[in-house]
Amino acid sequence: RLDLDGEALQTLLTIPATARQHAIFEQLMKITPNFREVVFTASQEEITRIADLLQKGANGARSDDTKSLKGAVIEWITPKGQALNPPLTRNVKIDRGFHHERTGFLLCPTGLNWQDAEVKEKLKCGEQLVSGDEWPVFIYHGYIYDPEDPWNGAFRSLLLVKAFKHVFTSPSSVDKDPKATRSGNARLHDMTSVTAASIAYVATQIRFSLCSSSIFSRTDNVTDSERFYNSVLEAFMDPDESDEVVKLLEWWNRQIFPGHSVTSERIVNKDSALARIKARRAQRKALREAANTTHV
Repeated sequence: RLDLDGEALQTLLTIPATARQHAIFEQLMKITPNFREVVFTASQEEITRIADLLQKGANGARSDDTKSLKGAVIEWITPKGQALNPPLTRNVKIDRGFHHERTGFLLCPTGLNWQDAEVKEKLKCGEQLVSGDEWPVFIYHGYIYDPEDPWNGAFRSLLLVKAFKHVFTSPSSVDKDPKATRSGNARLHDMTSVTAASIAYVATQIRFSLCSSSIFSRTDNVTDSERFYNSVLEAFMDPDESDEVVKLLEWWNRQIFPGHSVTSERIVNKDSALARIKARRAQRKALREAANTTHV
C-alpha cells in the first residue's frame, strides 16, 4: 500500500512503464527500513524466499479482508429503516449477485439497465456474462452513472468509503466522522494518504462480496476479479486521466485523512503569536547586522 501524494502520483502517471516500476520499487524501499540493503545483498534463493513471504502476507491480508467484508457489506447495502426482501445472511453468498434484487442492482454494469426485465433475467440465469472491465454502478456516488461524464461521481460511493474505512482504519470507524489521527492498518503501515491502488483494491473486494461466488480466485472467469482490478488501475494510471485521478485522490483524502492536503497550504496568520515572535526575531537580527556593518 504505497503512500503517494497527488504530485507524486501525477509524476508516476506520466513516466514510462519501466521508470514507473522503478518508482514503485523506491516507494517499497521507503516502507520497510533496511529492506534495500537486504534486497541488494541477498542471494537469488533468498530473494525468492523474500518474494514468497511477501506474497504469503498479501494473500493472508486479502483473505482476512474478504472474510470480514462478506458480512459487513449486508448491513451497508440495507437501506436505513428497511429490510432486504428476501433477506440475505452474513455468512452465505449463494443468494447474492444477480440472484437478489439489491445486490443485482449494485453489480449491474453501467451500460445495462437493471430495471429491464429481459436484461435482469439474462444476468440472473448467466446467459449474459459480465466482463471485469464492465464497471458496476455501485462505484458511483448515489449509484448514479452519467454516460455523458463517466468520471462524475466515479469511485465516490458511500459504500466504497465504508469499505475503505473498514479495511484501512478500523471496522469501528465506518460510521464515524474522520479524524485527523490515523488508526488501524493505516497507522500500522504509516499510511498518510489514500492511494489509487487502495481504491482499486477496495472496489474489487466489494464487488466480490456482493457476488454469489464463495471463493476468491484470480482465475475465476465468472467474477473476473483480476480483470476488474487491472481495468480500474489501468484507468487510474492512464496519463490522459491524471487530472481526474488527482482530483479523485484529493476527494478521498478529505473523507479518510482530513488532515492531509496535496494542493492547499496552511495560511499563517500574520497577527498570530508565532508570526509576531518570528517578525521580532527577524527585526532584532537585522538591527544587529546593521550595527555590525556600521562599526566595520
